[in-house]
Amino acid sequence: MDNQLKAFLCCLLLVIIGIFSWEFYLRKSGYTISYDDGKEFWAHQRRKIYQPKEETTVFIGSSRIKYDLDAETWLQETGEIPIQLAHVGSTPLPVLQDLADDINFKGKLIIDVTEKLFFSFRSNPYKRPNEGLQYQKDETYAQKASFYIDQALQSYWVFLDKENFTLNPLIDKLPIPRRKDVFVLPVFPREFERINAYRQSFMTDRFASDSLETKAVQDIWKLYGDMAKKKPPPTEHQIDSLYGIVKSCVDKLKSRGVDILFTRTPSTGDELLEEKMVFPREKFWQRILDTTQTKGMYFEDYPELTTLRCPEYSHLDLSGAKVYTKKLCDVLKQEHAWKFKKQI
Repeated sequence: MDNQLKAFLCCLLLVIIGIFSWEFYLRKSGYTISYDDGKEFWAHQRRKIYQPKEETTVFIGSSRIKYDLDAETWLQETGEIPIQLAHVGSTPLPVLQDLADDINFKGKLIIDVTEKLFFSFRSNPYKRPNEGLQYQKDETYAQKASFYIDQALQSYWVFLDKENFTLNPLIDKLPIPRRKDVFVLPVFPREFERINAYRQSFMTDRFASDSLETKAVQDIWKLYGDMAKKKPPPTEHQIDSLYGIVKSCVDKLKSRGVDILFTRTPSTGDELLEEKMVFPREKFWQRILDTTQTKGMYFEDYPELTTLRCPEYSHLDLSGAKVYTKKLCDVLKQEHAWKFKKQI
């Protein structure tokens, strides 16, 4: 055996040992499989919207519906696999407009309203949806094939979690202390967001029960809230224009027979108090329903939902998501007569 082959085999052995050691360490630390929630995964979900109406419910909005809609519970109750098109930290408007303009979409649509994002006129809440839409339109066959290969590998290896365990995220999550007059981006705990094969976000039970971890995320929401207060509030003209866009989109969808429901998912603690003060229900939520002549489901109208706990004030844990999703299915079937693949 020549020296070059020996060197190659030694190097290969070291790589294999390193990979398996890193994987073993992560699994022993309690981490489980989590998928990359990039634009590739979103585009994959977007391609599923053309199934028969009784088998297709699309969810758009921000992170709350990604956490609060439990895919397994939805599947058990309706016989459908939910099509999750929401984006974290984002407004649903770009995706709503895209679906309204797609004459081939004739399914069912649930629109999550998180007021501080839904009524935002900054560029950030539009960034992820617009990137996903552009990628989906330009996606090549090679990129699609790469996505399927990547997902297959991610379903077996914890260390392939690109949001947490590749080099750049590991560097980004280093605990850099704050310094005077230097802004450091807040770091979310790793177990605050995991992504399953349905593109559902969820927090681990370990995170939800850790008061220090949940307090860290509460502080991040407070920081973001304080930063938002420094921005000028939207003008009446901007808000009126937004309602006009939403109404136009809803009218297009209704004309094709699309069933639509707006939802306001649970929040608690300081988040809920702030939201009620800045976005009073009658002025914002009710106006959406009145303007679009569409039904809505506001969590405070259902006693069993008002007792749910959001560990970091803004998103439900897995147990809460199961309760919320079961109630959502009941409301859709009993109050709005929605038809599903599985009728009970």
